[in-house]
This record gives sequence, C-alpha cells and structure tokens, in this order.
Amino acid sequence: MMRFPGNDPLCMENRMLVASATGVATYARALRVAQQSLSNNALLLSGGRASAPDSSQSRLDRWRRSLRSVVPAGARAHAGADGFVRQDLFRLGQAFFTLHGRLMPVHVPGPAGIMHWSYPVPLRVTGWRNLYTVHDVIPLTHPELSPIDAVRHRRLLHQIAQCADRLVTVSRAAAGEIATTLDLSPERVVDCSQPVAVESIDALPPLPPGLEAGRYFLVCGTVEPRKNVGRIVAAYRRSKSTMPLVIAGPDGWHAQDVAVAIAQAPGVTRLHYQSRAAMLGLLARARALLMPSLAEGFGLPVAEAMALSTPVLTSAGGALAETAGKAALLVDPLDVAAIAAAIAELAHDDARCHTLAAAGRTRAHLFDAASFADRLAAVYGSLNGRG
Repeated sequence: MMRFPGNDPLCMENRMLVASATGVATYARALRVAQQSLSNNALLLSGGRASAPDSSQSRLDRWRRSLRSVVPAGARAHAGADGFVRQDLFRLGQAFFTLHGRLMPVHVPGPAGIMHWSYPVPLRVTGWRNLYTVHDVIPLTHPELSPIDAVRHRRLLHQIAQCADRLVTVSRAAAGEIATTLDLSPERVVDCSQPVAVESIDALPPLPPGLEAGRYFLVCGTVEPRKNVGRIVAAYRRSKSTMPLVIAGPDGWHAQDVAVAIAQAPGVTRLHYQSRAAMLGLLARARALLMPSLAEGFGLPVAEAMALSTPVLTSAGGALAETAGKAALLVDPLDVAAIAAAIAELAHDDARCHTLAAAGRTRAHLFDAASFADRLAAVYGSLNGRG
C-alpha cells in the first residue's frame, strides 16, 4: 500500500461515521480506515453532540437558532481529541447555505492539509484543499426516485464544484453522470470506487426463525422507489418460486406505495431495520440477492454479496452492471417478465448458482481496502502543494 506523499494532515468529517448502516455511512467508515492507513496525522472534524430532544418543535427551534447564529465569516472550530470540533457545525452549514447560497467557511487551527468530505455538505475548510465525495446525482437525473430537493441539491453541487479541488466518486458510471450533469470536465471527477469489507460468516448472527440458509431470496436496503421493490414482488409472484422472498430494511420515501403489495404477496417476509451484522448474516445465507434497482451510484450490497459468495441478480447498465461485471445475472429492471425468469433460474439451477458464487468471489477482490487507499493516495498526492 502506498503512503500519502507528504506530511500534511488528512481530515474528514465525522457525521456519517455515527450514522446508521447505509451505504454512505459504510463508505465513510472505509474512508476513515484508509486515511489512517495513509497518514499518521489523520484527523476528524466533529460537529459536536446534539443536545436537543428529538421532537419536531425542538428541531424547528434549533433551526431558528442556527439561522440567528450564522455569520458571514463562517464558523471557527477548536482543537479536539481527534482533530477539530465545532458544536452544531452541520446544522450551521445548512443554515448558512440557506441564507447565503454558498459553502460556509470553516476555520481550523494548525497547519493546512487535505479535507475530504465523505458526502456533499455546504462546508469548506479555509486554507485547505477540499475534496468531496459525490456518490451520485440521482436527485438531479431521476428526481422522481429521490426525496431530496432537486433544486437545492443542484445549487449545492454547483457550489461544491466551484470550490472543490477535486470531486471523488464511487464508479465510472457515477463519474460520467456527475461530469455531464454539472457540466464539468471529466478530469475534475475521479472514480476511486468503494472498498468492501465483510465479516466471516462464522461471526455473523443466526437467521431469524423460519428462514433456512440457501432457501430464500433477499432484497435489502431502504424501501423506496429507486429500489424497484414493486416490480421485484410482482416478478417473484410470477416466478412461482417456493422459496421465500425476504425484504429487509427500513421503510423510506413512498414505502407505503408498495406496502399492500408486500403484505398481500404469498411467501414474502418483511423485516424492518436490521443491524449491519444481521443484514450481512441474511446476505451471506441467501439463495441470491435480488437488486434490479432503477438507479444507484455503486451498489454496495452487490459487492458485499459477491464477497460472501452469494449469487446476484441485478440491473443491466449503469453502476450496478459496472460493479457486478460478468459475475451476476443482469436484467432490464423495468421488465417484470425478465426478472421473473431470472428468479426462476436461480431457484432451480444449482449449478448456475455455484458458478455465479465463484465468479462473485473472484470479482469481489477488486474492491479491497488496500486498492481503495492507493487510489485515494494518488488523488491526495496530485493535490499536494496546492493552496
């Protein structure tokens, strides 16, 4: 593994490190590990601890206080145990962006370095080189599939693009869409991919009662329009498979639109929020992962399934096909009949499943942590010496 060529500090924000088990949170934790492997001076920028009760009135009151607290000069962080701390930093940044339409300057003590934001935030550290990971532009290219305010998000991404020393993303497909959507030259957006780290199956928790290893299909992640759950359920019913279909993950935006179809479909089991360990346990023991999503930036469950030797059915085209390569069954995510035929094939063809599992294990080696760190080191090194 290469080391970061320089003594400048590396830093990232901590907000997603303590978030729930989403793909973006998993990426943030991998970024932290990579920075620590590259430098003895890997720091964190913390927004402090939220102190208000979790009620709508309290959130509104805090937002109003944030608006009153915003000053044009930005915010000043102070030295902390792991790097820098500024109470309510992320809420202040959003308020600053609402008032001024630009990224809030953050001033930190000590020598300048490289600040790598793990997702798009309206913040920049003054005097440092600032990189931002943009995982996708789905809110802009497919607003019907995202709850994010497309107008505000477009303004934010344009501001980030103007201020960033580099944009980082997680797939070639995402890089192309980001450059095209934001009208950027391709070299401004660097695909560093995303590492995959899964625990040994022996360390994973047991299955919920009623499920048998290798005898159920799995859909995992937040239930929302882009996950294509309605078509998956329809295809599962059409496949006539006797293996259960497990849909695991929290309800998201418009989950109610498919709730009735899920509840009325014979053989479908709905499991809500799962810990990361529990989700990996489900993934490791599934007959196959079904992920013919309508839009993704990378498709982390696909790579995790392959690392766990679980066959994968996913979408032909875009980031999912890029992540899967030739190690998965690829289908048109809009074609219920094609999805159904693929489910039936996976249900009945043991040899095909073994072939896919072996191909997936091989492909998963592309997403190792050392290669991710090397790609980051190359990007950081290209910025070394820039102010």
